[in-house]
Amino acid sequence: MNDRTLSYRAATAVVSLIFFTWGGLTSLNDVLIPHLKSVFDMNYARSMLIQSSFFGAYFLMSLPAGRVLATLGYQRAIVVGLLVAAAGAAMFFPAARLPSYPLFLGALFVLASGITLLQVAANPYISLLGDPAGAPSRLNLAQALNSLGTTLFPYLIGPLILSGAVLGATELAALSPGQLAAYRADEAASVQLPYMIIAGGLLAMAAFVALMRIPPLTEATERADDARHSYGEVLGHRHLRWGVLAIFVYVGAEVSIGSFMINYLSEPGIGGLDGDAATRHLAYYWGGAMVGRFIGAALLRRYDARRLLALAAVIAIALLLATMSLHGKPAMWAVLAIGLFNSVMFPTIFTIAIERLGPMTSKASSLLVMAIVGGAIVPWLQGALADRIGLQSSYAIPLLCYAFVVWYGWRGSRLAPSLLGDASASAPPVRAMH
Repeated sequence: MNDRTLSYRAATAVVSLIFFTWGGLTSLNDVLIPHLKSVFDMNYARSMLIQSSFFGAYFLMSLPAGRVLATLGYQRAIVVGLLVAAAGAAMFFPAARLPSYPLFLGALFVLASGITLLQVAANPYISLLGDPAGAPSRLNLAQALNSLGTTLFPYLIGPLILSGAVLGATELAALSPGQLAAYRADEAASVQLPYMIIAGGLLAMAAFVALMRIPPLTEATERADDARHSYGEVLGHRHLRWGVLAIFVYVGAEVSIGSFMINYLSEPGIGGLDGDAATRHLAYYWGGAMVGRFIGAALLRRYDARRLLALAAVIAIALLLATMSLHGKPAMWAVLAIGLFNSVMFPTIFTIAIERLGPMTSKASSLLVMAIVGGAIVPWLQGALADRIGLQSSYAIPLLCYAFVVWYGWRGSRLAPSLLGDASASAPPVRAMH
């Protein structure tokens, strides 16, 4: 390593900025959902197409993102991901100008395609920057900055999107066709400025990362894979195979809870909050995840990652039971508190699932990021159930998701004997942190 290349610690700091950014962009969907639901007069299921378009990109673009990573390496792949995300954010301007719900969905897909590439590259990169034993702790710390983004963006940018008075169904019905069209145009236009600012910020960040010299870590990419392992062979490792499903259900549960949060807190029997107050309370959900990840980064240096994962999921189940059965403030704070225990789940599942996979890590990362499509499917399932049996009872969907995470942490994540017996053959060489 020459003198111009950043140390592992400095490289971790640079890449952690990416975690902050994509966390904030993802959480803005929770603000867009009630906003566009009102603008286009949609039911819950149709409004969840926002999450389906966004997280569907993870499923469709993860394998292409893996090929980009294999071709360009970690640093250039991150830069390309930021540029694609900037293009998606810029597409919000014409989508709002029309306004067009399909074009909004297309913009979200492009934005999420860029974030998919960032996820495929940055998650394993942080995990590999140092001692393998500290990987869960490192990724939890980086994900804490991700949660800082999810906490701040709805609080700082959310009010810009929700700046106008959102009308209810009765008020909308009283408008003339001309007034209704004008109202929807004004409401849609409120997203233009926030997302153009975001596009500019992403371009600036791409330039910044391009100028940095971060360690290449080619030993953990296909460039070091003489055997050219197939995706089927990678999935042959049970801890990765079940880890893909664990990421699917966990992200689905986390996104689903956040997606319905504003509507849930606004219900008269729960919080009775207006849209602006409910948006501010959403910061508690994501803020809990941020605090929990800082705590988790410390705990994971002392306690077994698998057992900590299972315990966090058990507590999330208990809080969901309270969310479904209680009313008023207890129900409101129970659902908000889930964020605290969500905190350690994604980074812990991810690092456990890629453990000791060596040059197969980039392929494993693509499969795990593809599983983030759970954020497209589970919210839609909960939305369809909410339309039938009510929002509060529909939280049975994420509850079942957390039940699987409990099993994965307790049983499904165990390493095969072949990996336990020959760690040196599987793990990539990692230089000491400096």
